[in-house]
Amino acid sequence: MKNERTKIAVTDACIFIDLYDLQLVTLFFNLDIEVHTTSAVLYELYSEQQQILKAYYSDGRLTIHNLLEKDFFEIYSQGYPKSLSETDKSVLYIANKLDACVLSSDKALRNCAKNKGIEYHGIIWIFDKLVETSVLTKREAIKKMKQLIATNFVFQNNQQLIAEIEKRFKLWAI
Repeated sequence: MKNERTKIAVTDACIFIDLYDLQLVTLFFNLDIEVHTTSAVLYELYSEQQQILKAYYSDGRLTIHNLLEKDFFEIYSQGYPKSLSETDKSVLYIANKLDACVLSSDKALRNCAKNKGIEYHGIIWIFDKLVETSVLTKREAIKKMKQLIATNFVFQNNQQLIAEIEKRFKLWAI
């Protein structure tokens, strides 16, 4: 049984990839978040990334949803935008079904979540939670965010994301 503070989140591949690349998977799973994903998300990851997540699945700290034929009929009847992949649709479907938030950095997925009234967050929110709960020090968070900017093209030319990250740098400066 989950406690009152536990947030349920359905995570997409880009979040897992960023966490893996930044070596933050273990710290992420130390947050008070009930993490869910879909088998479609898992299949988008490299085998070494899958292996790490399967360990959390075996440990009961990650729930992986295998969609059934009836789920796909429901997904197709919901009229998702063409810009979404089948995997994106599976994440939104499960989040909606569980009344959970979506964790994604994918703009099309986040926009659809917003339009459907589904709470959504990205990697910056995860950093906020890691720092708030002292799972990650402020200094380490700044270092990892700089690494994220250097390695993830989504963050390199997006002024809005850069502004949000720079707010954290000022807030967390020691």
